[in-house]
Formats: sequence, structure tokens, C-alpha cells
Amino acid sequence: MKIICIARNYAAHAEELRRKVGGPADGAGEPAWFLKPDTALLRNNDPFYIPAFTQEVDYECELVVRINRVGRAISERFAHRYYDEVGLGIDFTARDLQRRAIAEGLPWERCKAFDYSAAVSPEFVPLAELGGDVQHLHFALELNGETRQQGDTSEMRFTVDRLIAEVSRYMTLRMGDLLFTGTPVGVGRVSPGDNLRATLEGRKLLDFDIR
Repeated sequence: MKIICIARNYAAHAEELRRKVGGPADGAGEPAWFLKPDTALLRNNDPFYIPAFTQEVDYECELVVRINRVGRAISERFAHRYYDEVGLGIDFTARDLQRRAIAEGLPWERCKAFDYSAAVSPEFVPLAELGGDVQHLHFALELNGETRQQGDTSEMRFTVDRLIAEVSRYMTLRMGDLLFTGTPVGVGRVSPGDNLRATLEGRKLLDFDIR
């Protein structure tokens, strides 16, 4: 399975990221994305351990779409047939390594694809239980009980169906692949002892500690 992560899919976060690490505020007129390996998965609300090679790890809460069938070169108008459940995830980013990579024009694997850098909710919710419209979902992240991120999928620069169509132009999507759809403004640093809790339409899906 693949973990496909969309970059700069919320305008306010794109500007926030530009201030943090440089680069363009909103990118090109098409989705930007990168991959994480399956070894990046952090499941079952297990604790996240800050790795020794970084001094600055940020959380990025995202809606995650789970692909339910095989497809390639998928038309945007048929993309909705390739998912029926959604969850939440945290794209952990070694921000100090990302800053260096952007400055030197290097790939992002060291800062994005390290072990356990993709926390995924134990539960994926049938989209039908959430009203059926993936572009009208609200999610939020709390750090130590304080709300830090609030996102609404209606604010995405590129819709889920557009993302599926775009990615499938280049690689086959398979059952179980996870699409991290981008993070809203409000990303920030985690420290040992912190707790992260995230809700989707009021349902608590993530609740784990940082060590």
C-alpha cells in the first residue's frame, strides 16, 4: 500500500509554510504531492516517539481518504467511485530537515517519510454516515486540550476527486492506499509529554501521546 500526501492544499497553510521554510506560497496550478512508505504508518493511537535526528517535529492534521479499488488514469467525474470511507491522520514533519531540503533543492524523504511519521486513525468512517459529501467535512486538532487546527474540506484548493484523478495519471491506485489530502493552517511543534486529539464531524478519531 502507498501513502500519498498532498502539499499546500489549503491556501492559508500554504502561506504559513512559506513563512516557516520558504518556497512558493501556493505552488503551481496543479496538485503537488509526495509519498511515504508503509513503514511510516503509526496505528492504533500508539505513542509517537520524536526521532533523534531532528530538533523540530511539527504536526499536520489531515483528512485521509482510503482507496477501495484498483484504478489508473481515473477520470475526475468517476473518482468518487474509488472511496467510501474517510479518517484522520497526522503528517509528522521534521521541519528543520525540510527547511534545509528546500534551501538546497533536495527531495523531502528525510523530513517526511521517516518511520512512524504518518499517524492514521484506528477508525475510518463510512462517508454515508457523514452526509455523503467529502467536500463538506469539518475536522479539528487539539494539542494538550487546546484547539490548534480547524479545517473544512470545502476550503481545499483541489478537491478529493481532482486529487485522485491527478495522482492516478502517474501511478496505479490500489485498494488500501491512503490519500492524505492536505493540512489547514495552524501547524506547530510537538514535544515529549504532549497529547494530540483530533475529531472529524465531532467524532474523536485520534488521541495519542508524544514521547
